[in-house]
Amino acid sequence: MKSVLSAKHFHNEEAAYAFVEARLWPNGPVCPHCGGVERISKMGGKSTRIGAYKCYQCRKPFTVKVGTIFESSHIPMRHWLQAIFLMASSKKGISSNQLHRTLGCTLKTAWFLSHRLREAMRSTDTSPMGSNGGTVEVDETFYGRVEGAPKKGRSAWANKNVVVTLVERGGSARSFHVDGVRVADIQPIIRANMSRDAQMMTDEANSYKYIAEVDGLNHDTVVHSKDEYVRREGDKMISTNTVEGYYSVFKRGMKGTYQHCAEKHLHRYLCEFDFRYSNRIALGVDDVSRADRALKGVSGKRLKYKTSH
Repeated sequence: MKSVLSAKHFHNEEAAYAFVEARLWPNGPVCPHCGGVERISKMGGKSTRIGAYKCYQCRKPFTVKVGTIFESSHIPMRHWLQAIFLMASSKKGISSNQLHRTLGCTLKTAWFLSHRLREAMRSTDTSPMGSNGGTVEVDETFYGRVEGAPKKGRSAWANKNVVVTLVERGGSARSFHVDGVRVADIQPIIRANMSRDAQMMTDEANSYKYIAEVDGLNHDTVVHSKDEYVRREGDKMISTNTVEGYYSVFKRGMKGTYQHCAEKHLHRYLCEFDFRYSNRIALGVDDVSRADRALKGVSGKRLKYKTSH
């Protein structure tokens, strides 16, 4: 049995371009400059770049990289595909150091590449979670330390980065880096992402009780301070174990694989862990399919490298 990584598009540049074109242009080439689909031909000649096309409507050349996270990148396309597969199939992520050693590129290149892939993994789905009475678990966790904050604060999270996550049982996850655990920090997220029909389950934090009461949400709680983690009411199982499981993988990845994350980049790592959770094997998405979905998210998400002067 051959390894997945023995596929031709991981080793041959022309095959890599053809692989990407088949997924981003399923109906044939599309000019990223004028949007035209007619009068486009592949460019030939010994000095022509691999994958180059010319649009005879606007007279401009282009490749499948234009308008994607690949644009202006000198990294071979086959290495991009290898990196996408490695990031999509590694449950707790793969570090920039590991990518730099595996791909044979510089550490700076590997770091920028991985951030562009996290941007490709960012979900654009805005549909409400928990429609038709589905269960959505909501919880918060704390990670790292806010830059410049004292080691000891007035509360447990005063000097920490706060993450709020909504997980739909049997579905997707959405995580947000917020300023705190107050109602003003959490309520807009719940309103924007949760269906009014959803069954919300949380711990006993007062902010969730207030939000549920004001917004008229179906709300159940478990009291962790009294060592209650699961409660059954007939066929209903009340717990936050699903979102706690999400945080278990997230923290193992952040502490064990990435080890350090600056506050300004935390939202990108959350996109990465949300993507893998929302496209997990339990939902019928294997490693190859997950990598394909990540590849399809590269369009319209160009990320530029900016340095401070």
